[in-house]
Amino acid sequence: MLVAAVLLGAGASYGAVPPATQLSIVVYPNGIGAAGVQRYVLRCGPAAGTVPHPLLACRALAKLAHPFAPTPPGTYCTDIAIGPQEATVKGRLRGALVNAHLSVQGGCEIERWRRVAAVVPGFVGR
Repeated sequence: MLVAAVLLGAGASYGAVPPATQLSIVVYPNGIGAAGVQRYVLRCGPAAGTVPHPLLACRALAKLAHPFAPTPPGTYCTDIAIGPQEATVKGRLRGALVNAHLSVQGGCEIERWRRVAAVVPGFVGR
C-alpha cells in the first residue's frame, strides 16, 4: 500500500495537470451577521460554478499571481469606506489553499476586492 502511494505521488510530478481551482465564495451584502447572504462556487479547469460568469472569473484568476493576497503590513491605505459589504473566499486556487476575507472598508481593501470583482460578486464600486 505504501509503495503504491509513493509511486502515485512520484507519477504526479511528471507531466501532471496542475491542480484545479475550486472556491467557495460567500458574499454578505449587509455585512457579516446580517441577512441576505449569497453563496457561490467557482471551479476552473474547466470553468463552471454558480458565479455569474465562470469562464470570465477563471480568466481573471489566471491573470493574477496572488489574487487573494492580503495587504502587506505597513502599507499606507486611504481611510475610505463605500459600504458594509464583506465576502469570504475559501478553497483551492491552483492547488494552494485560500482563506480570504474581503471588505470595502479602506482604500487597500477596496482595491483587493476590485482586483477580483469578476470572481467575487457583490463589489459595489463598479
